[in-house]
Amino acid sequence: MEITRSAVAGTLESCDSAVSVEPRPAGAQPALELVVESSDSRFAGKVRQAALSALAELGVTRARVAIRDRSALDCTVRARVLAACLRASGDAPSDGSGPATPWEALR
Repeated sequence: MEITRSAVAGTLESCDSAVSVEPRPAGAQPALELVVESSDSRFAGKVRQAALSALAELGVTRARVAIRDRSALDCTVRARVLAACLRASGDAPSDGSGPATPWEALR
């Protein structure tokens, strides 16, 4: 999946994560940049792991992903990363009217 524009998903509420995704120019190093800011440093590794899993599932190889975690469950982190990437790729409407790609196709 190619990231073509900036997009966000999630909130800074307790038990949630705010995820922002931006395109990276061709040739930028590293091609995939993942920045995790967690309210509890013990779980930053799990947040990173969940995000990398979601990015790999979508085939995202070139992007800057920033996650501000507020003790979200790993399924929440994955959902926020998936939503932000779909919005940033143009595969989902940015007005929040719903995904153009069925969620079942992501399995």
